[in-house]
Amino acid sequence: MPMPEESHRTAGPPAGWRVTVLDHRRSAGPPPYEPPPYEPPPPAGRPLARRDDLRVLGRPGRISCVDATGRTRWTHRCTGRPNAAHISGGRVLVTTDSLEYSAWGHLGPALLLDLADGTPVAELRGERGAARRGGRFLLGLEGYDFFDTWEYDRDGRQVDAWRSYGHYVVGSGVRVVEADRNHPTRSRVVRLLPGGGIERGPLLTDPSTPPPVVLPDGTLLVLDAGVLRAVGRRLDDTVLAELHPIPPDRLYRWTSALRREGDDRLTVTLAERAADDATRYTTHAWTLGLRHDP
Repeated sequence: MPMPEESHRTAGPPAGWRVTVLDHRRSAGPPPYEPPPYEPPPPAGRPLARRDDLRVLGRPGRISCVDATGRTRWTHRCTGRPNAAHISGGRVLVTTDSLEYSAWGHLGPALLLDLADGTPVAELRGERGAARRGGRFLLGLEGYDFFDTWEYDRDGRQVDAWRSYGHYVVGSGVRVVEADRNHPTRSRVVRLLPGGGIERGPLLTDPSTPPPVVLPDGTLLVLDAGVLRAVGRRLDDTVLAELHPIPPDRLYRWTSALRREGDDRLTVTLAERAADDATRYTTHAWTLGLRHDP
Protein backbone atom coordinates (compact mmCIF):
# COMPACT_ATOMS: atom_id res chain seq x y z
CA MET A 1 0.00 0.00 0.00
CA PRO A 2 1.23 3.51 -0.77
CA MET A 3 2.21 5.99 1.87
CA PRO A 4 -0.52 8.42 2.93
CA GLU A 5 -0.76 11.50 0.77
CA GLU A 6 -1.16 14.94 2.28
CA SER A 7 -4.61 16.50 1.86
CA HIS A 8 -4.82 19.99 0.44
CA ARG A 9 -7.14 22.20 -1.56
CA THR A 10 -6.30 23.96 -4.78
CA ALA A 11 -7.67 27.09 -6.40
CA GLY A 12 -8.34 25.37 -9.73
CA PRO A 13 -9.91 22.05 -10.76
CA PRO A 14 -7.77 18.98 -9.98
CA ALA A 15 -5.57 18.21 -13.00
CA GLY A 16 -7.28 20.91 -15.08
CA TRP A 17 -10.71 19.38 -15.71
CA ARG A 18 -13.47 21.71 -16.98
CA VAL A 19 -17.14 21.27 -17.84
CA THR A 20 -19.47 23.27 -20.07
CA VAL A 21 -23.27 23.07 -20.01
CA LEU A 22 -24.37 21.99 -23.51
CA ASP A 23 -28.04 21.34 -22.80
CA HIS A 24 -30.55 21.59 -19.95
CA ARG A 25 -34.09 20.25 -20.03
CA ARG A 26 -36.85 20.31 -17.44
CA SER A 27 -39.79 17.92 -17.57
CA ALA A 28 -42.61 16.53 -15.46
CA GLY A 29 -42.65 12.88 -14.50
CA PRO A 30 -40.77 10.36 -12.37
CA PRO A 31 -37.01 9.94 -12.79
CA PRO A 32 -35.88 7.00 -14.96
CA TYR A 33 -33.83 5.34 -12.21
CA GLU A 34 -34.07 3.98 -8.70
CA PRO A 35 -33.45 6.40 -5.82
CA PRO A 36 -30.15 5.84 -4.05
CA PRO A 37 -29.01 3.87 -2.19
CA TYR A 38 -31.19 1.24 -3.86
CA GLU A 39 -29.16 0.30 -6.92
CA PRO A 40 -30.91 -2.21 -9.20
CA PRO A 41 -29.01 -5.29 -10.35
CA PRO A 42 -27.92 -5.53 -13.99
CA PRO A 43 -30.62 -6.52 -16.51
CA ALA A 44 -31.24 -10.22 -16.98
CA GLY A 45 -28.46 -11.86 -18.94
CA ARG A 46 -25.87 -9.16 -18.28
CA PRO A 47 -22.89 -10.51 -16.30
CA LEU A 48 -22.41 -9.37 -12.73
CA ALA A 49 -18.64 -9.56 -13.34
CA ARG A 50 -16.11 -10.67 -15.98
CA ARG A 51 -12.56 -11.98 -15.77
CA ASP A 52 -10.70 -13.17 -18.88
CA ASP A 53 -13.07 -15.59 -20.62
CA LEU A 54 -15.29 -16.13 -17.58
CA ARG A 55 -18.58 -14.42 -16.79
CA VAL A 56 -20.36 -14.55 -13.44
CA LEU A 57 -24.15 -14.50 -13.81
CA GLY A 58 -26.88 -14.25 -11.22
CA ARG A 59 -30.59 -14.75 -10.94
CA PRO A 60 -32.86 -15.36 -7.93
CA GLY A 61 -31.59 -18.44 -6.11
CA ARG A 62 -28.59 -19.08 -8.34
CA ILE A 63 -25.07 -17.89 -9.16
CA SER A 64 -23.31 -19.37 -12.16
CA CYS A 65 -20.00 -19.06 -14.01
CA VAL A 66 -19.99 -19.34 -17.81
CA ASP A 67 -17.00 -19.43 -20.18
CA ALA A 68 -16.59 -17.81 -23.60
CA THR A 69 -18.14 -20.82 -25.37
CA GLY A 70 -21.30 -20.53 -23.30
CA ARG A 71 -20.51 -23.61 -21.24
CA THR A 72 -21.54 -23.40 -17.60
CA ARG A 73 -18.47 -24.09 -15.46
CA TRP A 74 -20.37 -24.23 -12.17
CA THR A 75 -23.59 -23.24 -10.43
CA HIS A 76 -24.04 -22.26 -6.78
CA ARG A 77 -27.48 -22.19 -5.19
CA CYS A 78 -28.20 -19.23 -2.91
CA THR A 79 -31.13 -18.01 -0.83
CA GLY A 80 -31.42 -14.53 -2.36
CA ARG A 81 -31.07 -12.50 -5.54
CA PRO A 82 -27.47 -11.71 -6.59
CA ASN A 83 -27.01 -8.00 -7.31
CA ALA A 84 -23.24 -7.51 -7.79
CA ALA A 85 -20.02 -9.52 -8.04
CA HIS A 86 -16.33 -8.71 -7.64
CA ILE A 87 -13.41 -10.91 -8.77
CA SER A 88 -9.86 -11.06 -7.43
CA GLY A 89 -7.17 -13.70 -7.05
CA GLY A 90 -9.28 -16.72 -7.97
CA ARG A 91 -12.17 -15.69 -5.73
CA VAL A 92 -15.52 -14.01 -6.42
CA LEU A 93 -17.51 -12.02 -3.85
CA VAL A 94 -21.24 -11.85 -4.59
CA THR A 95 -23.60 -9.55 -2.70
CA THR A 96 -27.27 -10.49 -2.65
CA ASP A 97 -30.72 -9.18 -1.83
CA SER A 98 -32.93 -11.24 0.42
CA LEU A 99 -36.20 -12.42 -1.13
CA GLU A 100 -37.94 -11.77 2.20
CA TYR A 101 -38.13 -8.44 4.04
CA SER A 102 -36.45 -8.33 7.46
CA ALA A 103 -35.15 -5.81 9.99
CA TRP A 104 -32.29 -5.22 7.51
CA GLY A 105 -34.72 -4.63 4.66
CA HIS A 106 -33.78 -6.79 1.69
CA LEU A 107 -30.12 -7.24 2.64
CA GLY A 108 -28.97 -10.78 1.89
CA PRO A 109 -25.70 -12.59 2.64
CA ALA A 110 -22.45 -11.77 0.86
CA LEU A 111 -20.95 -14.97 -0.54
CA LEU A 112 -17.23 -15.57 -1.09
CA LEU A 113 -16.79 -18.37 -3.63
CA ASP A 114 -13.88 -20.10 -5.38
CA LEU A 115 -13.92 -18.81 -8.96
CA ALA A 116 -12.61 -22.12 -10.34
CA ASP A 117 -15.46 -24.35 -9.17
CA GLY A 118 -17.95 -22.28 -7.14
CA THR A 119 -17.01 -23.89 -3.81
CA PRO A 120 -18.22 -21.73 -0.88
CA VAL A 121 -15.36 -20.12 1.04
CA ALA A 122 -17.23 -17.86 3.49
CA GLU A 123 -20.63 -16.29 4.11
CA LEU A 124 -20.30 -12.64 5.17
CA ARG A 125 -22.57 -9.68 5.79
CA GLY A 126 -22.40 -6.47 3.78
CA GLU A 127 -24.35 -4.32 1.36
CA ARG A 128 -21.64 -3.07 -0.98
CA GLY A 129 -18.32 -4.61 -2.02
CA ALA A 130 -15.17 -4.00 -4.04
CA ALA A 131 -12.20 -6.09 -5.16
CA ARG A 132 -8.60 -5.48 -4.16
CA ARG A 133 -5.51 -7.30 -5.37
CA GLY A 134 -4.49 -10.81 -4.34
CA GLY A 135 -7.93 -12.17 -3.55
CA ARG A 136 -8.79 -9.46 -1.04
CA PHE A 137 -12.13 -7.70 -0.90
CA LEU A 138 -13.81 -4.74 0.75
CA LEU A 139 -17.29 -5.18 2.17
CA GLY A 140 -19.32 -2.37 3.69
CA LEU A 141 -22.52 -1.93 5.68
CA GLU A 142 -24.52 1.12 6.82
CA GLY A 143 -27.47 1.34 9.22
CA TYR A 144 -28.36 0.32 12.79
CA ASP A 145 -25.18 1.98 14.14
CA PHE A 146 -23.10 0.39 11.37
CA PHE A 147 -21.05 2.70 9.17
CA ASP A 148 -18.24 0.27 8.50
CA THR A 149 -15.97 -1.23 5.89
CA TRP A 150 -14.09 -4.49 6.41
CA GLU A 151 -11.31 -6.04 4.36
CA TYR A 152 -11.23 -9.82 3.94
CA ASP A 153 -8.55 -12.09 2.51
CA ARG A 154 -9.10 -14.92 0.03
CA ASP A 155 -10.09 -17.28 2.86
CA GLY A 156 -12.71 -14.92 4.28
CA ARG A 157 -10.61 -13.77 7.23
CA GLN A 158 -10.98 -10.15 8.29
CA VAL A 159 -7.64 -8.35 7.95
CA ASP A 160 -8.60 -4.68 8.43
CA ALA A 161 -11.58 -2.45 9.29
CA TRP A 162 -12.58 1.21 9.03
CA ARG A 163 -15.40 3.39 10.34
CA SER A 164 -16.42 4.53 6.86
CA TYR A 165 -18.88 3.44 4.18
CA GLY A 166 -19.99 4.56 0.73
CA HIS A 167 -18.91 4.27 -2.89
CA TYR A 168 -15.49 2.58 -3.12
CA VAL A 169 -12.86 3.67 -5.63
CA VAL A 170 -10.00 1.15 -5.68
CA GLY A 171 -6.61 1.74 -7.30
CA SER A 172 -3.21 1.79 -5.66
CA GLY A 173 -5.20 2.69 -2.53
CA VAL A 174 -8.86 3.06 -1.61
CA ARG A 175 -10.96 6.20 -1.61
CA VAL A 176 -14.55 6.33 -0.39
CA VAL A 177 -17.27 8.80 -1.32
CA GLU A 178 -19.13 8.37 1.94
CA ALA A 179 -22.90 8.04 2.26
CA ASP A 180 -24.18 8.10 5.84
CA ARG A 181 -27.84 9.01 5.09
CA ASN A 182 -27.85 11.39 8.07
CA HIS A 183 -29.20 14.94 8.24
CA PRO A 184 -27.03 16.90 8.71
CA THR A 185 -24.46 14.64 7.11
CA ARG A 186 -20.89 14.08 8.22
CA SER A 187 -19.99 12.33 4.97
CA ARG A 188 -16.70 13.17 3.27
CA VAL A 189 -14.49 11.90 0.51
CA VAL A 190 -11.83 9.94 2.39
CA ARG A 191 -8.87 7.63 1.90
CA LEU A 192 -8.64 4.35 3.81
CA LEU A 193 -5.22 3.75 5.37
CA PRO A 194 -3.71 0.52 6.75
CA GLY A 195 -4.61 -0.36 10.32
CA GLY A 196 -8.03 1.30 10.28
CA GLY A 197 -6.72 4.83 9.62
CA ILE A 198 -8.72 7.33 7.60
CA GLU A 199 -7.45 10.42 5.77
CA ARG A 200 -10.36 12.83 5.63
CA GLY A 201 -10.98 14.99 2.60
CA PRO A 202 -13.74 17.44 1.67
CA LEU A 203 -17.03 17.48 3.54
CA LEU A 204 -20.11 16.69 1.46
CA THR A 205 -23.58 18.24 1.60
CA ASP A 206 -25.61 15.28 0.31
CA PRO A 207 -25.71 12.21 2.61
CA SER A 208 -26.57 9.92 -0.33
CA THR A 209 -24.59 10.96 -3.39
CA PRO A 210 -24.85 8.78 -6.52
CA PRO A 211 -21.78 6.77 -7.58
CA PRO A 212 -18.94 9.05 -8.70
CA VAL A 213 -17.41 9.13 -12.18
CA VAL A 214 -13.73 8.17 -12.15
CA LEU A 215 -11.61 9.96 -14.76
CA PRO A 216 -8.43 8.48 -16.30
CA ASP A 217 -6.10 10.44 -14.00
CA GLY A 218 -7.98 9.30 -10.91
CA THR A 219 -10.02 12.49 -10.45
CA LEU A 220 -13.47 11.79 -9.01
CA LEU A 221 -16.50 13.69 -10.24
CA VAL A 222 -19.01 13.84 -7.40
CA LEU A 223 -22.58 15.11 -7.77
CA ASP A 224 -23.20 16.67 -4.37
CA ALA A 225 -26.63 18.22 -3.73
CA GLY A 226 -26.89 19.59 -7.27
CA VAL A 227 -23.27 20.74 -7.41
CA LEU A 228 -20.68 18.93 -9.55
CA ARG A 229 -17.36 18.68 -7.73
CA ALA A 230 -13.95 17.35 -8.77
CA VAL A 231 -11.86 15.57 -6.12
CA GLY A 232 -8.25 14.73 -6.96
CA ARG A 233 -6.07 11.88 -5.78
CA ARG A 234 -4.79 14.04 -2.92
CA LEU A 235 -8.38 14.78 -1.86
CA ASP A 236 -8.05 18.33 -3.19
CA ASP A 237 -11.43 19.49 -4.47
CA THR A 238 -13.14 22.25 -6.40
CA VAL A 239 -16.57 23.07 -7.80
CA LEU A 240 -16.92 22.48 -11.55
CA ALA A 241 -20.57 23.51 -11.94
CA GLU A 242 -23.36 24.70 -9.67
CA LEU A 243 -26.16 23.11 -11.66
CA HIS A 244 -29.02 23.32 -9.18
CA PRO A 245 -27.83 23.69 -5.55
CA ILE A 246 -30.24 21.99 -3.18
CA PRO A 247 -30.73 23.22 0.41
CA PRO A 248 -29.83 20.49 2.93
CA ASP A 249 -33.33 20.54 4.48
CA ARG A 250 -34.89 19.64 1.10
CA LEU A 251 -32.51 16.89 0.02
CA TYR A 252 -34.89 14.13 1.15
CA ARG A 253 -37.16 15.03 -1.78
CA TRP A 254 -34.44 14.74 -4.43
CA THR A 255 -32.81 11.86 -6.28
CA SER A 256 -29.81 12.21 -8.56
CA ALA A 257 -27.69 10.39 -11.14
CA LEU A 258 -24.34 11.06 -12.81
CA ARG A 259 -23.05 9.20 -15.85
CA ARG A 260 -20.17 9.56 -18.29
CA GLU A 261 -20.99 9.32 -21.99
CA GLY A 262 -17.87 8.62 -24.06
CA ASP A 263 -14.71 10.61 -23.47
CA ASP A 264 -16.12 14.12 -23.45
CA ARG A 265 -19.72 14.07 -22.22
CA LEU A 266 -21.51 13.80 -18.89
CA THR A 267 -25.21 13.48 -18.16
CA VAL A 268 -26.66 14.70 -14.89
CA THR A 269 -30.21 14.04 -13.71
CA LEU A 270 -31.89 15.63 -10.70
CA ALA A 271 -35.49 14.85 -9.83
CA GLU A 272 -37.58 16.56 -7.15
CA ARG A 273 -40.61 14.89 -5.59
CA ALA A 274 -43.50 17.29 -5.04
CA ALA A 275 -44.05 18.29 -1.42
CA ASP A 276 -47.77 17.46 -1.58
CA ASP A 277 -47.74 14.45 -3.90
CA ALA A 278 -45.22 11.60 -3.60
CA THR A 279 -46.03 10.41 -7.15
CA ARG A 280 -45.29 13.71 -8.89
CA TYR A 281 -41.75 14.72 -9.90
CA THR A 282 -40.01 17.53 -11.71
CA THR A 283 -36.90 16.25 -13.47
CA HIS A 284 -33.90 18.28 -14.63
CA ALA A 285 -31.44 16.78 -17.12
CA TRP A 286 -28.14 18.31 -18.20
CA THR A 287 -25.66 17.35 -20.89
CA LEU A 288 -22.18 18.60 -20.01
CA GLY A 289 -19.08 18.83 -22.16
CA LEU A 290 -15.97 17.55 -20.38
CA ARG A 291 -12.48 18.65 -21.30
CA HIS A 292 -9.01 18.43 -19.89
CA ASP A 293 -6.64 21.40 -19.94
CA PRO A 294 -3.13 20.09 -19.11
